[in-house]
Amino acid sequence: QINLVESGGGMVQPGGSVILSCQASEQTVSVYTMGWFRQAPGKEREFVAAIRWTGQSTYYSDSVKGRFTISRDIAKDTVSLQMNSLKPEDTAVYYCNAGTYCSDNVCRPTADYWGQGTQVTVSS
Repeated sequence: QINLVESGGGMVQPGGSVILSCQASEQTVSVYTMGWFRQAPGKEREFVAAIRWTGQSTYYSDSVKGRFTISRDIAKDTVSLQMNSLKPEDTAVYYCNAGTYCSDNVCRPTADYWGQGTQVTVSS
């Protein structure tokens, strides 16, 4: 059983920064490629960022590339998402996923391991 718990969301002004954290079950982040996805009201869930289980590759959607950074801490079994230069269009519920599959810079979830999500609202 894999458990994922996100934290760190909240309200932030445009141009601001937020760090999201995903606490995973023991050894999850060293075995699974981990991803962050988001879902805005009325829209489908979309890929944001991923880090390969080896830790050697990271992937980003075009909309967040250069602004967001994904990282992991194997010792703590956490995956973080540093979000800078936030825009109102980044407003969404952000979900952590274990088992993200990435190929040719296209990533999708392949296993049904999700956290409960954390809300990020970017507004002045």
